[in-house]
Amino acid sequence: MAKFFSLPFLVATISGVAMAIQGTINSALSQKTSLISATLVVHIIGTLVALITVLAWRAPLLKHPWTSIPWFLYLGGVLSVIIVGLVAVSIPKIGVCNATTAIIIGQVSMAVLIDHFGWLGMNRMPWSPWQLVGIGFLAAGAKLLFR
Repeated sequence: MAKFFSLPFLVATISGVAMAIQGTINSALSQKTSLISATLVVHIIGTLVALITVLAWRAPLLKHPWTSIPWFLYLGGVLSVIIVGLVAVSIPKIGVCNATTAIIIGQVSMAVLIDHFGWLGMNRMPWSPWQLVGIGFLAAGAKLLFR
């Protein structure tokens, strides 16, 4: 229960709030421009913010062993473009609540699999029957949220 009220849990919750706001904003931007143009502009702005942050914190960008890192760890950028695009497409069609609920179901289900199998270089954390029950309750709750 202590993990539920921990700082990492709070930070993750704030991240979820930011994701719902981001999806809504990106969707509105893509409606006023185009999906691909909005996705590009969002990522250009994100790149500039990340660059400014790296410079401000004096992060040792060039000291990392970039060439020895497994190739699949660089797929986050590709996934980011896919996520922004898919969220921007889904929100106008099914609404913020329904899209966010579907996103959460997908995230939690995949997270349990990644933890259980130790995929993508993560430490293996086998699932428990309670997690599977939790996913069932999450799915049932999602059904109640869908309009």
